[in-house]
Amino acid sequence: MLHQRITLGLAPCRRWRPEKVTQYCNPAVARAIKREVIERLRSRYENEDVRLVDLDFLNEEGLMSDIGEAPAIAERFRREKVDAVFIINCNFGSEEVAGMVGKLVGKPVLLWGPRDKLEANGHRDTDSQCGTFAISKQLLRHHVRFTYIENCRLDAPVFDRDFRRFLAVARMLKNFRGMRVAQVGNRPKAFYSVICNEGELLGRFGIEVIPVTTVQAAADLDALYGRTERKRAAVAELREKYDTGELDDDTLWRSACYLQFYRDVAGNNDCRVIASECASSMMLANRAMPCPAISLLAGEGIIVSCETDVLGAVSLGLLGAAAGRGGVPLFGEFTMRHPDDDDVELIWHCGALPHCLAKEGCRPRILANTRNELMLRGDGDYTLCRLDSLDGEYSLLAGTARGVEGPHTYGAGVWMKFADLPRWERMMVEGPYIHHLAEIPGDYLAELREFVRYYPDIRLDLP
Repeated sequence: MLHQRITLGLAPCRRWRPEKVTQYCNPAVARAIKREVIERLRSRYENEDVRLVDLDFLNEEGLMSDIGEAPAIAERFRREKVDAVFIINCNFGSEEVAGMVGKLVGKPVLLWGPRDKLEANGHRDTDSQCGTFAISKQLLRHHVRFTYIENCRLDAPVFDRDFRRFLAVARMLKNFRGMRVAQVGNRPKAFYSVICNEGELLGRFGIEVIPVTTVQAAADLDALYGRTERKRAAVAELREKYDTGELDDDTLWRSACYLQFYRDVAGNNDCRVIASECASSMMLANRAMPCPAISLLAGEGIIVSCETDVLGAVSLGLLGAAAGRGGVPLFGEFTMRHPDDDDVELIWHCGALPHCLAKEGCRPRILANTRNELMLRGDGDYTLCRLDSLDGEYSLLAGTARGVEGPHTYGAGVWMKFADLPRWERMMVEGPYIHHLAEIPGDYLAELREFVRYYPDIRLDLP
């Protein structure tokens, strides 16, 4: 499953001034701002998925102001295994220490300074916006990639939006770098489109593909099939969640065995996502399709792409990380244009779309071939993306569409309306993309834009 928890290092910063100096960068004002900001961060954002680490160990203020403090701060953050650093500019700040901390920690950085106050007599205590410009330049000189929240008040809606967005981007970066992808079985023989370069993925992004052979899968599934003490409950669960028609208990039990099989694959190999063969060798190995299991596991946070599409699984992982806990990505492909609406497309796959996103009033079915049949909700925004490559160049196709009602069809799918469907079609045909995309309910386009800023060797394509 994806890493959900983010540890954020809080690095409040001030320009050093003696206590007796009160005309500019008053130390007492900086300390008050630091306390206010951190108290709000802890009360509003710290939870089971967000852990905050402060600098109270550093000095009586808990503020950094001197470049000589950078090594100790970096050591503290490394020891606490922070995933990102938040530089809070409590007055003009100190670009020297801020830039060096960003460099030494080597994690994504969020930069922000609160809106300055102007007293009636014209006095200014902070000039945090002015100092933030200096800090950003030093971060750039050190080649530290960072995200910026515009100069605003702590209670401004833009702060809440952009702070939460940065947490999502930090989660995406944490899950992407060093992602382990379980590849269950070989790609289907005719599916040249899903070929990927494992060496490039490992060398450039630290993404490791872990092979699970079909022989091993067959043995594991056979062992699970033999554990008949689970059979009655597992079959009853499938019959409760699906219209199973006239399928017999043995066939449903074989289909249910995939649930524990994929849980074991993810757990035993410490894999965040899975790319699985489905339509041919898995059917031969177990005499049932994995579609219903893949559909149900999506609601558990176990992400499986079908047709052994490794880059499709990585794309699913990106959207799942962007949405966080409770976000359920789906693996639908561009299949056909609506018979009457030129900007509506059927996003479809033969059975593996999430059961938990089924359209209200739609009872999913398991067909005689043990594939799923269900339609997803036809309302609300969806985000779509696809990471792909050609000749060593990587790019991310990303955009949004709106779910709409459409005519009935077999398999599992949802109709989506695009602002410019012909442009999407052209970008996929002309490459480097294929028609397999990851989708998720909600609008996460801004998160994808910010994610790509941390990977300049990934081009962002916006239809």
